[in-house]
Amino acid sequence: MNRYPVWKYAIIVIALVVGALYTLPNFFGEAPAVQVSSAKVTQKIDTAVLARVEEALKAAGVKPDAVSLEGASIRARFDSTDVQLRAKDAIQKALVPDANDANFVVALNLLSRSPTWLSALNAAPMYLGLDLRGGVHFMLQVDMSAALTKKAESLAGDIRTALREKNIRHGGIARNGQTIDIRVRDTAMLDATRRVLIDQFADLQLTEVAEGSDIKLSATIKPVAARNVQDQALKQNITTLHNRINELGVAEPVIQQQGLDRIVVQLPGVQDTAKAKDILGRTATLELRMVDESTEARSAESGTGAVPFGSERFLERNSAPVIVKKQVILTGENLTDAQPGFDSQTQEPTVNLTLDAKGARIFKDITRESVGKRMAILLFEKGKGEVVTAPVIRSEIGGGRVQISGRMTTAEANDTALLLRAGSLAAPMEIIEERTIGPSLGAENISKGFASVTWGFVAVAIFMCVYYLLFGVFSSLALGVNLLLLVAILSMLQATLTLPGMAAMALVLGMAIDANVLINERVREELRNGASPQAAIHAGYDRAWATIIDSNVTTLIAGLALLAFGSGPVRGFAVVHCLGILTSMFSGVFFSRGLVNLWYGRQKKLKSVSIGTVWRPEP
Repeated sequence: MNRYPVWKYAIIVIALVVGALYTLPNFFGEAPAVQVSSAKVTQKIDTAVLARVEEALKAAGVKPDAVSLEGASIRARFDSTDVQLRAKDAIQKALVPDANDANFVVALNLLSRSPTWLSALNAAPMYLGLDLRGGVHFMLQVDMSAALTKKAESLAGDIRTALREKNIRHGGIARNGQTIDIRVRDTAMLDATRRVLIDQFADLQLTEVAEGSDIKLSATIKPVAARNVQDQALKQNITTLHNRINELGVAEPVIQQQGLDRIVVQLPGVQDTAKAKDILGRTATLELRMVDESTEARSAESGTGAVPFGSERFLERNSAPVIVKKQVILTGENLTDAQPGFDSQTQEPTVNLTLDAKGARIFKDITRESVGKRMAILLFEKGKGEVVTAPVIRSEIGGGRVQISGRMTTAEANDTALLLRAGSLAAPMEIIEERTIGPSLGAENISKGFASVTWGFVAVAIFMCVYYLLFGVFSSLALGVNLLLLVAILSMLQATLTLPGMAAMALVLGMAIDANVLINERVREELRNGASPQAAIHAGYDRAWATIIDSNVTTLIAGLALLAFGSGPVRGFAVVHCLGILTSMFSGVFFSRGLVNLWYGRQKKLKSVSIGTVWRPEP
């Protein structure tokens, strides 16, 4: 009646082993570290850079616990923050002699001390939020006016193209702030222009003003469309920040919208505000321009003449100068995807770009008109441009697919594609608030948080053991397993634990024991009604199950609502809350019954159970 088959005990054992393994990394703590990352696409992090870091530390008399090349960064671990700061200064001096032209990002960080055998099992500690781990917090203000101006500039170019395709003559198109002014000669031209704008540019509202013999048609973005532009700018900036920060190895950053035009960025573990700003500023933008092939440009390339008016001088990756025209044909905004690949003929590494419909049309037109000429593809990072490649246009290219190739390694092709996918900021941003939370404050929060969970657990366990005796011990062990599984799942999911999450963990303990209280009281009730001990145990678990399901499902619904509609700390609370409900149902019912069955199930002539005082009604 009260016996588990072997497979159920096997599930319990597997759950305990897996739970213990994935909980274990959280007990090793974190080591102060210095992380070295690339600041430029062209700068690689390899064994040569690793040797330079080791040499710099040795010259400064700093002994690291470990120095390793991990992915796209070098990480040096130390036993104290004092040694960490000395090491950071030594590495910075060796790798970044010129702060204005840095090839590397040298930043302070915190890394897990977990042994390698646990890491080999992909067992890693939970991420800790900013309030527990320390780090930097930024509030960024997005310049929405600049986003609208940028949109107006784009629309002005589109209007110019649309009127040219319809063979409509005009007296000039100019952008004045966020207004596009189109001059026309007569009413017939005005009507034709107006029809094109109404048909193809529904987001614009039009007004006309007579100016001398001409008529000025002014187009402005409608309020609803302007709001959409601003929303898209905010979303693109958030996506770009996510891409850049995730690719630089910052663990579990928090990047979220606040209000209509602000973004909150939290970087746990990063203690260096200057380097965090550098990370936020790292975005790559793409521009396609035509190479200036005039005689003056050739002289400028050879260094014997000045750069012609309307052109600029950039360097290729082999340091060869290229004179390109200032007029931008396409930008990264027209890019929908960028993937590394190989040329089918030469087998050289390439970057394959996919353009949107507008970009594909423009690219097709420009390649048709410029056969035999060179087009430069420029990559801008930190305001500095570099010519990735400047191929000769052999024929018209349609379909919106462009291939970048030439003097690139496979790693460079991967990095270039990655940066281009990350995209550029849709609108400039300004840091209006910055705050650094030190690791000492984080350690204090961790200590207090764990103390609250520990003392809550101890208080509940003592009460259960006193009130329900041996069944209380079983319930306390089930509560411990619940906590073990909850921490293990959070670690496996690499979820971020914050102070609200720790509060949810303490709340889960109180809610989890509720299932065992229901079971124990049901068993007591059956005993009071005269059932045998074995029958009472069986009926107690079976009849309490429906009540436990009802109470947990309703609580889970509330938790899912918090998870769906909450943000920030509320969402962190909801994650732990929902996971805790699921683990409590396993531990409170399945695991605790396994203990009871193991202890009492094999006793055929069981006369009593240790479940505290059973008050029987007087006859």
